[in-house]
Amino acid sequence: MSASPASPDPQGIRVAYDTVAGDYAARMPDTRVEAPLDLAMIDTFAEAVRSGVDPLVLDAGCGAGRMSRYLADRDCQVVGVDLSPGMIAMARRDHRGLPFAVGSLADLPFPDELFGGVLLWYSTIHTPPAGQGRVFAEAARVLRPGGQLLVGFQAGDGTRDVAATYRRFGHEIVLERHLVTTDQMAAWIKAAGLREVCRLVRRAQGAERDDQAVLLATVW
Repeated sequence: MSASPASPDPQGIRVAYDTVAGDYAARMPDTRVEAPLDLAMIDTFAEAVRSGVDPLVLDAGCGAGRMSRYLADRDCQVVGVDLSPGMIAMARRDHRGLPFAVGSLADLPFPDELFGGVLLWYSTIHTPPAGQGRVFAEAARVLRPGGQLLVGFQAGDGTRDVAATYRRFGHEIVLERHLVTTDQMAAWIKAAGLREVCRLVRRAQGAERDDQAVLLATVW
């Protein structure tokens, strides 16, 4: 299956993450890789969701479920969704009691205005810039009025080859991630009908290659 410039290759992304799911879950079981500033933004998001009508959160692009568990431990009611059945299998294995489903960010399997919060934690990074509008339109669709959106991503321009990281663990995959600026991200979020609340940009730390950004927004 080939991808157009405006959309990711969902089959390729699914195959890549199905291939690495076991090692991914083993090497990233929790939030130890997050910087304290990153976690502070997630805590702010969780507090804002809890202060609303219903603390139901969609962890969109949940991977192996580590951020779903983090939010659940902060009294949010969490539903996780991910394109990769392999990742969902790891999430169900390691985080029993939390609901997880297979689904696409561009076509979320949920009704309108269901969630008080949507977390997109480094889950938009494989979507080319021209396809981002669809992802945020879907996030906005499933958010209630006053709902919260938090997105984490690598800030900058261009693409990075992610496959090289996994080759060290014996996996031959094809996978790229796309860097975007915070202004670009804010523009997509605004176009989807959400209002930016705050943003964080921090410099790369440790093995990181790029600046890291987090943007919090709410439904108008």
